Amino acid sequence: MFPANESLAMTFPTLLADLNESFWFPIQGSSFAEEVDWVYDLILYISLAFFIPMMAFMAWCLVKYIKARGTKAESQTSHNTPLELTWSIGPSVLLVWMFVQGSISFLDMRTPPEGSYDVGVQAFKWGWTMDYGNGVFHPELHIVKDEPTKLSMRSTDVIHSLFIPAFRAKKDIVPGRYNYMWFKPTVASEKISDEELAKLKKQSEGATWDYDMHQVTPEGYTFFDLYCTEYCGKNHSEMQTVVVVHETQAELDAWIKANSARGSDVSQEAWGELLYNRRGCAGCHSIDGTKLVGPSFKDLYGSEHPLASGDNVLVEENYVRESIIAPKAKVVAGYQPVMPSYKGQLSDDDIDSIIAFLKSISENAPSEPAAEAESEEESAE
Repeated sequence: MFPANESLAMTFPTLLADLNESFWFPIQGSSFAEEVDWVYDLILYISLAFFIPMMAFMAWCLVKYIKARGTKAESQTSHNTPLELTWSIGPSVLLVWMFVQGSISFLDMRTPPEGSYDVGVQAFKWGWTMDYGNGVFHPELHIVKDEPTKLSMRSTDVIHSLFIPAFRAKKDIVPGRYNYMWFKPTVASEKISDEELAKLKKQSEGATWDYDMHQVTPEGYTFFDLYCTEYCGKNHSEMQTVVVVHETQAELDAWIKANSARGSDVSQEAWGELLYNRRGCAGCHSIDGTKLVGPSFKDLYGSEHPLASGDNVLVEENYVRESIIAPKAKVVAGYQPVMPSYKGQLSDDDIDSIIAFLKSISENAPSEPAAEAESEEESAE
């Protein structure tokens, strides 16, 4: 039943919007979403308005004009000029109108406003890196509510495509050039309580953070999904990250500052493990011995590996640093040279932290000499 004080005409759009968000569409999270959904609904219901009567008429004709087998067919040579003009001109006008409405939205989505907040996006098999400037990189996209945001996107390997369903925004990313897209988020992410976050972190202790299971980021923010929608290889389905919308610029600035470098209270091993999960290493390098796109990090440090060139290499500090900055210089035999370069994206401390993390999960890592350890203990005393 409809409320007594509301007309059907006023209630139907509300019901339609609720149906979109609860049935086949996600929440409308940007200024584009309402307009895109409106054009979609326009085309859908116009199509249904033609399709249903036509199918019903065809079914009626099958029954009405059925003839017994062997009956001679009758000639149908007459026509109705007004009817033919109506069903030719009328739909043509509707098609032009739908095209114009779609073009308006399309052109608006391809013209970023002046002064938009600019975030660099690097797409690679199979992950994302967001560049916030001043050497701050992160796989998650963090932006501000009601502020136009421009993404300057590039690919390091093949064609990718960035899609944020809640924003109704999608754009291909082509290697060898920059592509751009923009949107204005209208719904802010929420943050769960510290107590709830602590419980989730306890559940995930010793494992990679599961965004799908927890539905919040490791810092407790709810998020919108971001996908690659252009098939880009074996792990295409895993090329996902999240979008967090902050209420204010100050909140975003605080988040960027907190993620800009390792704090004094964080050990190198812990920071290296965080970078392993944050910078996409976990997608290609396991820590349990499983063979993925790249060699497993388990017991990697201190071991020898054959290279595709036929040489052998000892995995130590210099090799790890070179593999991060110039990964195609020495490719391990049996693997493809698909790892992107992180040159300029990781500080010396970041690389040292990754090396420290590799040492912590490798039995082959050389132990600290006893004499040196004693000397350090004496110095501490």
